[in-house]
Amino acid sequence: MRILIADDEVDIRNLIKTSLEESGYTVFAAQNGREAWEIISKQQVDLAILDVMMPVMDGFSLLRRIREHSVMPVILLTARTDDVDKVLGLGLGADDYISKPFSVAELIARVGAQLRRSTEYLAQQGRVDVSLTYGRLALDKEACCAFKDGVPLELGAKEYRLLLHFMENPERVFTKRQLYQAVWDEELYFDDNTVMVHISRLRSKIEDDPHRPLYLKTIRGIGYKLHYTGETL
Repeated sequence: MRILIADDEVDIRNLIKTSLEESGYTVFAAQNGREAWEIISKQQVDLAILDVMMPVMDGFSLLRRIREHSVMPVILLTARTDDVDKVLGLGLGADDYISKPFSVAELIARVGAQLRRSTEYLAQQGRVDVSLTYGRLALDKEACCAFKDGVPLELGAKEYRLLLHFMENPERVFTKRQLYQAVWDEELYFDDNTVMVHISRLRSKIEDDPHRPLYLKTIRGIGYKLHYTGETL
């Protein structure tokens, strides 16, 4: 697996690079967002670890650019602990968020978890019933692509997995905890806000009007379900 680490702090960058290489990964390193984007444009990258506060192009700007082209897992690193930054990062399509200082062992474990979820899970799902349709939505599980009216949707990795989960279980109501456990694959940890942020982003991409959803309905006091009638409820 090929991993990109982008961080302007050379000691942190080298520490992460060495630790990942010792774990068997191929690692590309960049000191700012522009260098990182040049690497992504030229190399196959399976996962990116991005520092939020970088010169030239910061982590948020780079994440926006990545999400225009790829659903690769992205882990954000930051010395800032504000919830606003976390919500912004997740809202832009980040898959995980780690505050500095951090445990290298924990970072390696999270890298492995994200890679498993983005490869093994999707590969397993793609072996059976590779295409799904619901209303004007379509999903190709083999190519990990989604469409609305035949037009490709630019979804982040978690947005794709949310839509996949809903389309495999239409009309079924899921609580936020159930969605978190299914999509983030976490049995013990639960982040209510993370689910809401990703639901909002998914709605912005699949709905004609996110404020009057045709597909992804909120069931007050319970959770969400995929229910399409062709009319707003």
